[in-house]
Amino acid sequence: MIFELVCVFILGLCFGSFSNVIIHRLPLDESIVTPRSRCPHCKAFIRWYENIPVFSWLLLKGCCSHCKKGIGLRYPFVELLMASLFMTVYSYFGLSWTCLEFLILSFGLVTITFIDLDHRIIPDVFSLTGIVLGLLGAALNPEREFLDALYGVLMGGGFFWAVAYVYLVIRKEEGLGGGDIKLLAWLGAYMGWKSIPFIILGSSLLGTAFGLAMIFKGGNLKSSLPFGPFIVIAAYLYLFAGQEIMNLYFSLFFPWMS
Repeated sequence: MIFELVCVFILGLCFGSFSNVIIHRLPLDESIVTPRSRCPHCKAFIRWYENIPVFSWLLLKGCCSHCKKGIGLRYPFVELLMASLFMTVYSYFGLSWTCLEFLILSFGLVTITFIDLDHRIIPDVFSLTGIVLGLLGAALNPEREFLDALYGVLMGGGFFWAVAYVYLVIRKEEGLGGGDIKLLAWLGAYMGWKSIPFIILGSSLLGTAFGLAMIFKGGNLKSSLPFGPFIVIAAYLYLFAGQEIMNLYFSLFFPWMS
């Protein structure tokens, strides 16, 4: 089991490295295949042994070997985050089709989270493709139900679309972006319709807590984080601890229902 987890962790590091390429290039409409990785400062090509996830960054002390300028901590962070999620998903689901599906989902969610943080967009190439893959996986995977996934898409996308429409009518400006709507539909395709209320409530509470923290610090609430990352965090809370959180909630506030 330990050997398997190490292999999955290393696989996650590799996909995390590829995710960094997509995060940087996709919003700029650059090819994610060519040219090979370059220093973001001097544009010198990075040798293969300088591009080993995490370890090369540590050995080079976070600096380019050519211009000696610093390379951000985000690069190894994304790689370690991806590897940790891969290992957690494998530990939770074991060797199964569902595990493969959620590894693919994790790669997509980590990538779009950082694109959303940088550019306030969630590319359709991820969300729409994710919806299709989620529905296709539910149709082929005997461990999941297609109708549950379909209702998840309709409920997730439909709820946020309704909220966005009402906000637009009342405030005469856009609130939730279309990317958030498609993101929730994407998650519904993988996690089913029962996940949607939890993700909506969880992401709202997380966003509210962050907003209050920003207000107390004197920050500008309107220009803080996009909503997508909160949706992703809430989705993982549901995936790995949703039932435990709900049980704790009912035991604290509705003990007669436990």
